[in-house]
Formats: sequence, structure tokens, C-alpha cells
Amino acid sequence: MSARRAFHGLAVLAFAASSLSAQSMGTATHEVVRPLPPPVLPLDDIRFLSDDRLEGRLTGSPGADTAAAYLARRFAAVGLQPAAGGWFQSFSIPRDAPAARNAHVAGLTGRNVIGLLPGHDPVLRNQTIIIGAHYDHLGLGGFGSLDPDSTGKVHNGADDNASGAAMLIEIAQRLGATPPARTIVFIAFSGEELGLLGSMYYVKQPVYPLATTLAMINLDMVGRLRQKRLIVYGSRTAKEFQPLLDSLNWYAGLDLKAQGDGYGPSDQSSFFAAGRPVLHFFTDLHEDYHRTTDDWQKINVEGFGQVATFVTGVVTALANRPGPLTFMSAALAEPATTAPASPGYGAYLGTVPDMTDNPGGVRLLGVRAGSPAEKAGLRGDDIITRIGDMNVPDLEAMTQALRSHHPGDTVDIVVRRGSETTTLHATLGERGG
Repeated sequence: MSARRAFHGLAVLAFAASSLSAQSMGTATHEVVRPLPPPVLPLDDIRFLSDDRLEGRLTGSPGADTAAAYLARRFAAVGLQPAAGGWFQSFSIPRDAPAARNAHVAGLTGRNVIGLLPGHDPVLRNQTIIIGAHYDHLGLGGFGSLDPDSTGKVHNGADDNASGAAMLIEIAQRLGATPPARTIVFIAFSGEELGLLGSMYYVKQPVYPLATTLAMINLDMVGRLRQKRLIVYGSRTAKEFQPLLDSLNWYAGLDLKAQGDGYGPSDQSSFFAAGRPVLHFFTDLHEDYHRTTDDWQKINVEGFGQVATFVTGVVTALANRPGPLTFMSAALAEPATTAPASPGYGAYLGTVPDMTDNPGGVRLLGVRAGSPAEKAGLRGDDIITRIGDMNVPDLEAMTQALRSHHPGDTVDIVVRRGSETTTLHATLGERGG
């Protein structure tokens, strides 16, 4: 018997028992009492968001708009308030964003969904913690898909990232009973699969000041816990994170892998680049990642609950702590010997590109700690226009330029920095395997 049926049956039995009790006591009643509706469970949210009828929730599509409206209704149902300006923060998908052009959605509209849980402390409630998860996915395949010949087939993205969006709702419901001292801002981002478009837009147009944002917690692919292994990126972006994670895990008993700076291919990167401590919770890649087989039936419901409990504890501890966090920059977050974060071929530079625009070169969101880029003096907001003998008008050209070199090569890198153009010298590294 499903949990939904069991709850419905118990409600009916309770109603029948109360009626019999009233009759036995001779109490007359004319009021019709209806059984309570069954609760909406996290798996119900995941099933809705990953239904074929939403056609993969590609940013700018009707399916994505349906998902956004659903999330706003669910935020309201669990007690969140709309943000200043309403539930939706709309943005135009940049026409020159590389991924948007390839996905044929440039110029369309994306929507972040934002809900608010006000803090109870009269002073600390003016500070916020952001909990975010993207709800968009790959639509009908093609761009971004790892399935061969997948164009035209629905990519439902149950784990990536209906699971994260559903966990936002679950955590909001848990915290709503006893709101913490600081205000919690829940954001379901759009445009993540197209290059962090929604989170970058929020950072540039924050509804609540980033200066008073204590930390950003990101939930991306949190529905497939295996052998209790939970990865937490960004644990070195605040001095207090690692002790906090360790202490909470003493109770949780997870196989916790806390590591990394704040950069990575998900929305926490946008906030780390803006100088905010971040944590990204992740139950790891699997064989269904970016494929048509990422469906709701494969969600680990028990594991989802364990991750939700752990993250709720982290958020509660952060929201109730009396003092600020000690932000650690990328240079301090990772030792200089850290290997590159993603495997590949060709020489390694260690830049983090800004995918939201293409200003006649490749704008950098930041550089990885200890990387050749950092050692050469590259930094966030630089625009790379040339590597070696090759012009770099866009990210594809930059990739080809790096592939034309080998680890150990020293190359000139021409960058536009504000109104000035300068040439830096980088000794390229080797990609991690």
C-alpha cells in the first residue's frame, strides 16, 4: 500500500470513529467533516516536475513556466512569503550566451522563483541565508545531452534537478515550524544548464543585498544517495564550515566528502565569485546524468530524507549562529597543489568562464586556486581575447586554443581589463584524469 493510500485510509477511519463516538454520547451534529487530503510528499514534487508533459523544463519553454508556477504554489503551501516584487524574478536569456544560442532559446524569458521565511530575531532577521536549487533541465535533448541520437526525446531530469527543487520545499516546510534567527531566502533558479544564467542574474540584481547574505547553500542532484556518500563542495570557503559539517555528521553518520573551493558547474559559483561563502550538496554523478533515463522511479526516497535532514541542520546552525562567517577566498580555499576539478584533454589553464555573455572574448567569473591562471595573474572579470597565436572571440575558440598546446608550454595571454589591454604569461598545466 502506498503512503498516500495509507494516510487517506487512516483519515477516513478517524472520521468514522469520531462520528460513532458522537452518536454513542447522544451528541447531535449537522456539520460535515471531510477527511484531510493526503499530504504532498517530496516524491510527488519530483514526479510532477519530471513528468513528460513538462518536456524537460528547458529554460524559456512552456514546461519551464509550468514548473515555475508549480514551485510558487508549493512555496506558498508550505508557508513561505513571496519575495519583494513577487514570487518570480524574470530575466531575458542573453542572445550572446553560448549555450543559449546552441539550445535555440536566446532572447526568451527565464524565471527564478523566490520565497521568504522571515527570521525571528529582531536584529539578525535583517541578514539572509540563501538556499538554492535549479529547476531547469535539457528539454528535448540535443544540446547538453549525453544520450546519442536523443534530440526530440524528453529529458526529465528527476535527479538533475527536480530533486533539489523538491528539497527546497521539504526544508522550507521543516523550518517553517520554528523559524531560525536569520531570514532564509529560498530560490529555485532557472537557466543553470545554460551557464548559471538565473543565479548570475540574481547576483547582479539581488532582491536582498549580498552584503547581508551570510552564505549560499546549493542543492544540485541530491536524490540518488548511495552507500550514504554525500559530497559537499565549498567546505573551504568559510573557516567555520568544516567543523560545523563534522559536528553535524557525528549524528548523521554519512560518508561525508567535504572538499573544494566554491567554483563548480552549478549555481554556487555565481555567489562565490561575488565573495559569499557557499556549500554545494551533491549525491554524485550516475549513469543517468544528462540522459533520457533520469526518471523519478530511481530516486532514493530514504536517502533524500537523510540529506534533507542534514542540510536542514546545517542551515539551522548557520541561521542561528550569533556572529558572521569568515570568508576564505579562492587563493586560501585550496592548496596550490590541488588538481584540476574536471578531467579532459589538452592543456589546463584553470579559468572559470562567465557563460552569460560574450563581449568579444571570454569573460572570467574567476580562476581556480593554485592554477596556472592564478599564477599568471588572471582574475575574475578579465576578458581573454588571445592565447598564444590564436584569437579567442568566444569559449569555443578558447577551448581550441588550449587544445593546440601541451602541458608545460608557456603562452602569452592577452586580456582586456577594464579599459586597458595587458599581456600575461602562463605556464600551462595538465588536466586531472
